[in-house]
Amino acid sequence: QVQLVESGGGLVQAGGSLRLSCAASGRTFSSYRMGWFRQAPGKERELVAFITWSGSRTYYADSVKGRFTISRDNAKNTVYLQMNSLEPEDTAVYYCHAGGVAGEYWGQGTQVTVSS
Repeated sequence: QVQLVESGGGLVQAGGSLRLSCAASGRTFSSYRMGWFRQAPGKERELVAFITWSGSRTYYADSVKGRFTISRDNAKNTVYLQMNSLEPEDTAVYYCHAGGVAGEYWGQGTQVTVSS
């Protein structure tokens, strides 16, 4: 069982930055692939980025490449999403996700709002 708690969302002007954090409980955090998804009003949930258990590989959606960076600290059971050059189109609820052979888990979400 893994519990995920996101933090760091908020309101920011276009061009600004935010860093999201996702703190995970459980001793097997390092065995999970971790990801960030987002869901804007009226749209489907979409994958933003993920990082493998070792941190050696990352993936980014085209819409955030070059602006967002995902990282993880297995010693702290935490995954981060650094978001730079934010755009109004990035406005959404951002969800942390853990995936592995033992199952999939979601956080409760954190709101990110980018004003123009």
